[in-house]
Amino acid sequence: MSKEYTNELLLDFGPDGGVLIPVVTQDAKTREVLILAFVNKQAFDETRKSGYATYWSRSRNELWKKGLTSGDMLKVEDILINCEQNSLVYLVTPQGKGACHAKMPDGNPYVSCYYRRIRQDDTLEIIK
Repeated sequence: MSKEYTNELLLDFGPDGGVLIPVVTQDAKTREVLILAFVNKQAFDETRKSGYATYWSRSRNELWKKGLTSGDMLKVEDILINCEQNSLVYLVTPQGKGACHAKMPDGNPYVSCYYRRIRQDDTLEIIK
């Protein structure tokens, strides 16, 4: 049976568990997209075990439990998988002030990493 029609979880993290799978992280209530990140097997397993969004940081090359140092943790309410079993959606309840590591002028984190839009003149504008 193909991945599209099976009830079996068939995520492919590769033979060493290091293949990265994209994860769209959304607020469980509003469905606002908060983060696009990646998981390897270790990060996925830790997310399921702890109940908090854990990713693989490509820039730091290490496990990254979102909010562990900032307090802005993301409690995972549900995990969705696409038909080909090669991407995920984490539906989360934010536990802090925001989800983004970037800060607003007042020092608080942006609620979502998607806080700017591209204008016609190719400049970026903060979404109010």
